[in-house]
Amino acid sequence: MTENSSLGVAVIGAGMAGAAHAAAWRAATAVRCPFPRPVRLVAIADLAEPLARHVAGRFGYERVETDWRALLDAEDVDVVSVVVANRLHREIVEALLAAGKHVLCEKPLADTREDAEAMVAAAESADSVARLGYTYRRAPGLAALRELVTSGALGEVVHLHGRYLADYACDPQAPMAWRFRGEPGSGALADVGSHLLDSAEFLAGPMRAVSGARFRTVVADRPLPLTSTVGHGKVAVGDETEPVTNDDWAGFTAEFDGAAGTFETSRVAAGHPNGLRLEITGRAGAAVWDQENPAEIQLHTHEIGGGSPTSNGFRTVKLGPEHPYIGEGYAMAAPGIGVGQNDGFIFQARAFLEEVVGLDEEQSWPRCASFAEGLRTLDLIAAITASATAEGREVAVAR
Repeated sequence: MTENSSLGVAVIGAGMAGAAHAAAWRAATAVRCPFPRPVRLVAIADLAEPLARHVAGRFGYERVETDWRALLDAEDVDVVSVVVANRLHREIVEALLAAGKHVLCEKPLADTREDAEAMVAAAESADSVARLGYTYRRAPGLAALRELVTSGALGEVVHLHGRYLADYACDPQAPMAWRFRGEPGSGALADVGSHLLDSAEFLAGPMRAVSGARFRTVVADRPLPLTSTVGHGKVAVGDETEPVTNDDWAGFTAEFDGAAGTFETSRVAAGHPNGLRLEITGRAGAAVWDQENPAEIQLHTHEIGGGSPTSNGFRTVKLGPEHPYIGEGYAMAAPGIGVGQNDGFIFQARAFLEEVVGLDEEQSWPRCASFAEGLRTLDLIAAITASATAEGREVAVAR
């Protein structure tokens, strides 16, 4: 691969998140500034060939593979997204890194700590770039909250409240799939909660202990599908059912170095299609971000409020072109323009490509999460699970 040669991109997994990655690579060179290298959309790999062909055709990829191993020796593939079931991550990622490919893996990193540790070791010994996909770090509002914390505008952080409520599993007739199989802690907590955990530490720093954890499985059994499932999509089901073995809902409290927090995550919260929300309170004020309005925040500071009954409360701040993800991320960069979760995948892909071509971190958007950070999330999940198993006792989190 020469300095001016094209970067070939492939995606393994053509489901819901796989399609988001496929679309993101297509748009990644159209944000920020002209990209120094041409990018080719080479392949979509998935066992379900019709689905792979649909995604490849929709987003302009050159070919389809039904076996991801075909990408290992493909000279026209340099960058690969891995967007498959968590239990498959290790084998695929290790093989890709050994073949010299740059790898962007979807979260969570793996479904066991053993696999995650092996993936961290593989990433650290690889000559190529290996990163993890936590797209919410790219939401303008969440990034703005982090800036308020790091700048000291909110003062010392004393409390953080976070919740990620989703409704994709509300329907008891939603078919059994890999998301509903696994040990306690591998359900809602690992699926959507991994984003919540990463976002919480993104704002308040590392958790040092968790307590009061509780899990609940609301839908005890789910019908087996009659055909293959994709993402959260519904398909025809039969009369045979299978027990759900992990959590539909999880809640816990956490201790940080200087703050405390309360957290909740659910996949059966009616009326919340995608409800990630964080509220952070400091000694000088507070701020709120909600994914349903990703480019705005609610802000209150004592300096502005001053205790006056007419100014006490939160004010809405609509982020505009002064924020890099808006100013550099959109052709029409203005307050109030449409911003959504799909954009996070684009910004993530751009940051990954910038690292691949060797752009200095100071000149790039923030790097994507490391595999070590993904292992950290698994440690948090393990601590929360241990607390729930022990009737909510406090469990220290390894640093």
